[in-house]
Amino acid sequence: MRHKTFKSSLQQISLVLLTFLSAPLYFPRLLSAEKWCLSISVHCLSIYRFILSCVCLYICLLLTSAIVSRRCSDLEVSSFGVMDGDQWDTTAEEVDNHLPSSSSSQGAYELNDVGEEEWQMVARKGNQFVINDQPFYVNGFNTYWLMVFAADQSTRGKVTEVFQQASSVGLTVCRTWAFNDGQWRALQKSPGVYDEDVFKLALDFVVSEAKKYKIRLILSLTNNWDAYGGKAQYVKWGKATGLNLTSDDDFFSHPTLRSYYKAHVKAVLNRVNTLTNITYKDDPTIFAWELMNEPRCTSDPSGDKLQSWITDMAVYVKSMDAKHLVEIGLEGFYGPSAPDRAQFNPNSYATQVGTDFIRNHQVLGVDFASVHIYADSWISLTISDSHIQFIKSWMEAHIEDAERYLGMPVVFGEFGVSSKDPGYNTSFRDTMINTVYKTLLNSTKRGGSGAGSLLWQIFPDGTDYMDDGYAIVLSKSPSTSNIISLHSTRVAIFNSMCSWKCKWGCKKKNPLEAFFYHDDL
Repeated sequence: MRHKTFKSSLQQISLVLLTFLSAPLYFPRLLSAEKWCLSISVHCLSIYRFILSCVCLYICLLLTSAIVSRRCSDLEVSSFGVMDGDQWDTTAEEVDNHLPSSSSSQGAYELNDVGEEEWQMVARKGNQFVINDQPFYVNGFNTYWLMVFAADQSTRGKVTEVFQQASSVGLTVCRTWAFNDGQWRALQKSPGVYDEDVFKLALDFVVSEAKKYKIRLILSLTNNWDAYGGKAQYVKWGKATGLNLTSDDDFFSHPTLRSYYKAHVKAVLNRVNTLTNITYKDDPTIFAWELMNEPRCTSDPSGDKLQSWITDMAVYVKSMDAKHLVEIGLEGFYGPSAPDRAQFNPNSYATQVGTDFIRNHQVLGVDFASVHIYADSWISLTISDSHIQFIKSWMEAHIEDAERYLGMPVVFGEFGVSSKDPGYNTSFRDTMINTVYKTLLNSTKRGGSGAGSLLWQIFPDGTDYMDDGYAIVLSKSPSTSNIISLHSTRVAIFNSMCSWKCKWGCKKKNPLEAFFYHDDL
C-alpha cells in the first residue's frame, strides 16, 4: 500500500529532523550548570524553540504538500477524469467488497449527498455534464406517471416512496412527463387551458418532492404516442377548430399545432411552483427539458419534416430558458444523413421512421444526445445472447458519434427488458443492466461522451397495476438493487473528483481517498 510507505517515510524524516535540530537546545542547560548567563539563556531558549518549531512545521508542510501532489498526479483526470485500467480495477474491486447492501440507505447515497452545498444548475462543458465545474455523470431512472399519481391524494405518497427508494440506491436523475393532454386528470384540458389543481397538487409537488431527495428531473413536454395525449391529441384539437389535418404527423408541420405546443412550453417554463416559489425555468431541480418522448415522423422518411420541427422548438425553448439543458428525446435511429451508420440500427425499418440521430442532434439549442435501448422490442421478443451483443454495439456506436460528430454528452434515456418476454428471468435482466453500466464506465474512465443512463423503470411497492412488464421494484429485486447501488457508487467517485486538478482548496473530499488510502477498508 503506497500510502503506508509515504506515511512511514514522513514519520522517519520528521523524527530525524526534530532530533538533529533540537540537539542544540540542551547546550544552554549544560551552561546553566556552570551558572553562565542563566537569565539570558532562558529567554534565548524560548525564542530558539519557537524558531525551530516554525522551521519543523514548515518542513513538514512541504513534505505533506509533495505527497498530496504525488497522489493527485496519480489520480489526475484529463477532461474531468481519465483513470488508467489498474487504478479503475482496484477501485471497482474495493467498491465490490465494501458496498453496503441495498436494503440499507447508506453507501452510494452518502457519496452522492450534496449536503449543505448550494443546489445548482446542471451545465454542459464539452462532452460532459458539470455542476459548479464538477463532473456530473448520471445514474437515473424513469417513472413516467408521477404527475398523475400526485394529482390524487390517495396515491400521492407513492411519489415520495419512489424518490426515497431511488435515492437509497444512489439514483440522482428521474425522467418523467410534464404533460397530460386532454386525458384523465389532464394538466392541459384544451390548448392553453390548464387545470390549476393538477399544476399545484401534481407537477408542483413532483418537482418539490424530487428536490427533497436530491433527485433532478428531465421533464418531457409531450408524447409521440397516444398515451397521455401527445401529438394525436394536438391533432384532435386542431381538427375540432376546422383545420384540414390528415395525419398525426401534421403536428410537426402545421403552424397552428406548432403554436399550441409552444404555448404549452411557455406555460410550463414560466410556471411559478406554489410549493417552492421558484419559477420552473429558474429551478436547478430540473436537469433538462425534453422536446418529446420518442419523436417519429413516419410520413416523411427523409427526416426533413421532423428536422424542421426540432430546429424550431429547440431554439424556442432556449429563447425562453437559456439556463437549462435541452434534449430531443430520440430513440437514436440512424437516418439518411449517415448511411454508413445504418448498420447499427436494429432493423431496416428504423431508417424509415423520419429520425436521424446525427443530423437531429446537430441542431442549434440541443445540448446533449438521447438514445433508447429496447433489444426485446427491436430485435426479437425471445430473450437471447444477441440482445446483449446488440446493446453493446448500439451504445458504443452512439458514444463514438457523440464524440466524433456532435461533441456533446449522450444519455441512454430509456433501457430495460420486459418480464413478459419469452425466456425472461432476473438473471438476464441483471446481465443486461450490467452491460449498459460497464459500457458507460468504459467511456467514463477515459473521459468519453457516455454521460449516463436511465432505467425504464423504477416502481414502488403497490403499483403493480401500472406495470408494463419493465417495472423494477427495488424491495423485491435484491440482486438488481445491488447492481444499481454499485454503479451509483462508481459514478459518485467521478462526480466527487476535483474539477480540473486536485487543489488544497477543494470543497469536497475525494472519495477515492477512502478507497485507495483508508486503512479500515
